[in-house]
Amino acid sequence: MTEIERTIESPRLTLEPQCAAHAEVMFEVLSDPAIYEHENAPPKSLQWLRERYATLETRRSGDGSELWLNWVLRERSASTLIGYVQATVHADGHALVAYELGSTHWGRGLGSEAVTALIDELGSQYGAHTVLAIFKRSNRRSRRLLEGLGFASPDLEKALRWPIEADEDLLLRQAAATPAEAPP
Repeated sequence: MTEIERTIESPRLTLEPQCAAHAEVMFEVLSDPAIYEHENAPPKSLQWLRERYATLETRRSGDGSELWLNWVLRERSASTLIGYVQATVHADGHALVAYELGSTHWGRGLGSEAVTALIDELGSQYGAHTVLAIFKRSNRRSRRLLEGLGFASPDLEKALRWPIEADEDLLLRQAAATPAEAPP
């Protein structure tokens, strides 16, 4: 397995390993109220976001059983941060993914490009074979993005393994994995 979180390049984006130094610019990106139409809320404060990012720099859960992988997204043409992608990788090869882009960057395919780069990285570098996403059912934009990338509803056995809230959906797809060691 490669080092935990390396920089990833896609045609229009650079995915940089997230760190506390990104908090100031990301606080501005994540303060966009349109992002929270379906769930969650903006960061409580810049200090809170710095502390959160510093905690995530460990790249592992407290018990070491999960990898916590987080990248900020930089649009290469403007060199600006526009959002993030993240994954929690389990030792059994399942990875839960999430993503967020500022609303001024929606509708240009950047979210799909970023999630594709993330999935490729998870399969080739972290041994993930199945990628899952949980999202609010009312978030049609997210559903379209995921389905466009080949995500689909799981069979009942898989669905029961990943409990979701009544207003959420779970979609999954296989990662195009090249053999890699499973996370230690």
